Amino acid sequence: MSKQPPDIRDIWKRLDFNPIKLITCVGGLSVLLLTFHIGFNVNAKNTNNETQTSITQLSPIQLQQQAAAITVKVISTNFLGSGILLKQQDNIYTILTNAHVLAADEPPYKIVTPDGQEHQAEVLKKPEWEKYDLATLTFSSQINYSVAVMGEKPNPGDEVLVVGFPVNQANNTAKNLTFTTGNISLILDKALEGGYQIGYTNQLDKGMSGGALLNNRGELIGVNGMHAYPIWDIPSVFIDGTPAVDTLHQKIIKLSWAVPIKKLQTSP
Repeated sequence: MSKQPPDIRDIWKRLDFNPIKLITCVGGLSVLLLTFHIGFNVNAKNTNNETQTSITQLSPIQLQQQAAAITVKVISTNFLGSGILLKQQDNIYTILTNAHVLAADEPPYKIVTPDGQEHQAEVLKKPEWEKYDLATLTFSSQINYSVAVMGEKPNPGDEVLVVGFPVNQANNTAKNLTFTTGNISLILDKALEGGYQIGYTNQLDKGMSGGALLNNRGELIGVNGMHAYPIWDIPSVFIDGTPAVDTLHQKIIKLSWAVPIKKLQTSP
């Protein structure tokens, strides 16, 4: 049976996507840049699940289309956070998110794909990720969805896009899909607890954890999960248990953080 992608008009209706916010952040301050509707092609995907390299920088519209097509909601009793369509093999899709997203509630978990459909999900155990704030789920579908294209290690100053669903804390539901723009500010030689190593100026709100950090070619370079200016100013601690010196700590708390995808590429 041939696979038929969903009608793009139905996608926006079912997800109730109002104009999507694009925010640019400098030094932790957010400025509303523009709002508009966008569409995306859920049929474009990496069928061989091989690393691909984009040649040219995408336009802002193309970049957001790419981001929207690979971003999902992770839910249990309530909305938990965001996730990334990581890969596809036959009719099995793998979703990447943060471990702390799943820890917010008990299974069963569900994935809401960009066409608004809910899929029952199973947690895929990765023992080698024990110290990393990463988790994967799988679900089965006959529909063709886009999957992430892996990128190379970023450099300080690179432009990046963050995507995810902020949470409405009044009723614990997902707000509209949101994009924030910014730049890589700091890449640590040694990861922080949870594997966080890429620091950037983009605003990251609760609910956007587990979403993608993309370069300007639309390639996945990290998994969002730690926002700037935490409520409790506790010392920054590296993954080996040693604390960061205060001067570095003060830089760390001013940035949002992602786990680099290089961890995925070195895992079996």
